[in-house]
Amino acid sequence: MSRLDLLGRLSRRLPTHVRGQLDAWREAGEVISHVRDPKVAAALGPSGVRGLLLHRGKQGRPTHVPASHSAHFDWTYPHDHPEMADLYRRAKAGQWDGDDLPWHIDVDPENPEVLLLPEDFVDKAHAEAVGIRLTDQEWLRFSHSMTAWMLSQFLHGEQGALFAAAQVTEAVQFFDGKLYGGTQVMDEARHVEVFLRYLESKMGRLYQVNDNLFVIIDALMADGRWDMKFLGMQIMVEGLALGAFGMLYKVTEEPLLRTMLGQIIQDEARHVHYGVVALRDHIRDELSEAERREREDWSFEVALLMRNRFMAYEVYEEWFEHKLTRAQWREMIQAAPGMEQFRTVMFSRLVPNLREIGLLTDRIQPAYRDAGLMRYFDGAAADALSGDQMLAELDAERASEVARGGFRGGAGQFAAK
Repeated sequence: MSRLDLLGRLSRRLPTHVRGQLDAWREAGEVISHVRDPKVAAALGPSGVRGLLLHRGKQGRPTHVPASHSAHFDWTYPHDHPEMADLYRRAKAGQWDGDDLPWHIDVDPENPEVLLLPEDFVDKAHAEAVGIRLTDQEWLRFSHSMTAWMLSQFLHGEQGALFAAAQVTEAVQFFDGKLYGGTQVMDEARHVEVFLRYLESKMGRLYQVNDNLFVIIDALMADGRWDMKFLGMQIMVEGLALGAFGMLYKVTEEPLLRTMLGQIIQDEARHVHYGVVALRDHIRDELSEAERREREDWSFEVALLMRNRFMAYEVYEEWFEHKLTRAQWREMIQAAPGMEQFRTVMFSRLVPNLREIGLLTDRIQPAYRDAGLMRYFDGAAADALSGDQMLAELDAERASEVARGGFRGGAGQFAAK
């Protein structure tokens, strides 16, 4: 008998919660050991320990992150970046009040006539193969949980974006960028407000922050380099969120949620545009080759972390911890058509922006190609794609799906992709 077989047999005799903890530690070890660049490991390592091992985001009390960065003052108040000045004008014109959303709409998360998520978001046959057998009403409750989990992670990400936007406004080197940054702080506060209100008043639940999301936010808040804050929040987190918001906007039948997401997408499109504008010349002209390579490697590692590690374990712990192993749950989530689209659509917004700012060189492209992400290379970057254009594309895709009979489970909307 091999050592692995022996360990497998021994682990099966352990209590379920012990096996689950061992599996979680193994995953955390994989995340940390996968990082090859020592500088990237040094940047992510402490946050990995705080998030993946100590679960600092799940202790029921505020987290204190040791933030350190330089605030950049310019007492001459120059008009130093016309494109950022234009973003500032657009942001002022695009402000909206969360109270104006149609909160009067009654939301029943378990109404089969107004689905939060398409019925084929999860492959029910695959779920049954790993031991999940639910009634129709239980599947609606499960969809309620999955939607609340996604929206909870959106909320946690927006809190990170709120704090990072405040830091970036202090640290950015362009005065026109500081003016725009002030509008983003307001945007992010509004996003926190409306996501929290929706979760509390319509969904009736709030899930804890995913450990992997905590790691990324913690690392960004603690990093003293202004361009890393831009890269991590404006390009990585906001870019991936933009894709995720778009996917949910396209597939949900709930009208209040669609309206809210449509407004947020308009804001987020400006935020990512801001990141592209701020970083493209800086990375090309100001960084050394070693510094650029570090940021290139860091972006790739964070991209994989966000693609591979968001397994909704918080939902697993609520529903199936004493029925399935974490490995069985992971297999089901990885195979779920909706979660696969959720993971991949995000990258249609991220990869073109990394290309635009100079972090998809010939050196790193093979890694993205091996990860199946180079198919997004030729997409439009944020500086060439407005929020209006994005919403028009999503609405057209939705109309096409509806015309084919999609967005109700039997039509296989996700399978058609």
